[in-house]
Amino acid sequence: MNTSMTILKKSLNKTNKKILWAINPNFIEKKIKNEVKKNKTKTVFLEKLEKLEKSIGPKYPIVDAHVHIVDFLWETEWLKNLLYYMNKSNIDKAVIFWTSVKKIWSENERERPEYYLDDDNGCYYDSSTDTTVANEYNKLSKSDKDRFFPLMCWFNPMDIDAINYIKRTFKYNPGVFCGIWEILYRHDDLTFQTQWEAPRMNTKATSKILEFASKYDLPVMIHNNITSPGVSDYPKYLHEMESMLMEYPKAKIVFAHCWASRRLNAPYYAKMIDRLLSEYPRLYVDYSWVVFDDIISINNVSVDEWLALTEKFSTRVMIGSDILGNGFYKIWATNSRFNNFLDALSPETREKVCRTNAINLYQNARNKVENWFEIKYPKLSEIK
Repeated sequence: MNTSMTILKKSLNKTNKKILWAINPNFIEKKIKNEVKKNKTKTVFLEKLEKLEKSIGPKYPIVDAHVHIVDFLWETEWLKNLLYYMNKSNIDKAVIFWTSVKKIWSENERERPEYYLDDDNGCYYDSSTDTTVANEYNKLSKSDKDRFFPLMCWFNPMDIDAINYIKRTFKYNPGVFCGIWEILYRHDDLTFQTQWEAPRMNTKATSKILEFASKYDLPVMIHNNITSPGVSDYPKYLHEMESMLMEYPKAKIVFAHCWASRRLNAPYYAKMIDRLLSEYPRLYVDYSWVVFDDIISINNVSVDEWLALTEKFSTRVMIGSDILGNGFYKIWATNSRFNNFLDALSPETREKVCRTNAINLYQNARNKVENWFEIKYPKLSEIK
């Protein structure tokens, strides 16, 4: 085992604090004002900042496979600003999407919430998000467009008619979307706050979406907690997910965060993911959000286990930051936490996990629906 892995957690916490402190725009603005006031110039501080940027941050060029470009209040710094931080963060490309639900600012709350956990008020589905971001994406130059893989996201996953929204969105935004976004099914506190019935995966609505995705070979990213916060002795919701994997084996499904979430745990987590990847060859996972800190890197044993799993399924693992649109500067710090883990992988696997897997999955899906490029699967009678 790589010696650096023995101090993985300590190294992650220290690096993240240092980088977030250094690149927070508010901190930089304040520091520059103080520097100018003190020395009549900002050159010394900017030189130190540039030196810090080069010394720490993501070590390898990556494709960030999980970026929300708006937050739960529909706030964003937009794509040009994201490109600025990507250029500073050794990030070649990014898989981008938004949030399908918007947080309510209730009149009972004195302050506007910034996140869905900021108060107990609900969230609701809002249909403006895909159109807004498609318009913003279309303003980019061709070279900048090539750095993004947008996924559509706005629909209620419990609505059987959601499939018609998906078809219309592809039709009216040709050349934009490369797949279907992190569909929010079971999501701990967010599930409780979202209006209408609690979303789950094994439904007629999901069947129509996966059937459509299989037809055009589109990737579908899904968030569905593996269990409930109050149930940690077995994966309570695994049967909902696996029933759909069995029914739609041709669908390319991405397990966002390996279906981990806050306050969740299940026994033999890595072994469970290993079995699912073994049995379903079109299943993918991304290491983003809490799965890396709370499950993968909790100790040396867990790190070794996930390193072996990553090598075994090297063509179906991706990494991502899972940042929101009101904090693009965090993309640097969040992705730097993977450095030691990536160091311990073989060079071939590292390149696949960092870049190749995401590019192959999403780039090949662009324009398939618009060009009616349906996948022709052989009939059972044709298979010898």
